[in-house]
Amino acid sequence: MANNSNSALPTIVLVHGGFVDGSGWEDVYRILKKDGYRVSIVQNPTTSLADDVAVTKRVIAEQKGPVILVGHSYGGAVITEAALTPASQGLSTSPRLPLTGVSRSPR
Repeated sequence: MANNSNSALPTIVLVHGGFVDGSGWEDVYRILKKDGYRVSIVQNPTTSLADDVAVTKRVIAEQKGPVILVGHSYGGAVITEAALTPASQGLSTSPRLPLTGVSRSPR
């Protein structure tokens, strides 16, 4: 599906962990976009769990269609709370997701 903007695909919303920012998702973002997904990276303020959930819910609300939430480390707690949003169709937490040098197996 390289370079395919397929509107049937869900939007992937990526949520960073604590003590980092959304830039850690850059390589993952590029891979998903290349495969035709709509992708949003949440830039949480990390001031409190409630604030981070609120920002994440706002990003979810801006999306069209179903949403898959992916959170790294602390982001897993954020997406667990935010998953109560009706648009959320899936939830993935990845405590060991590599933030640099992302590789994927060939299809």
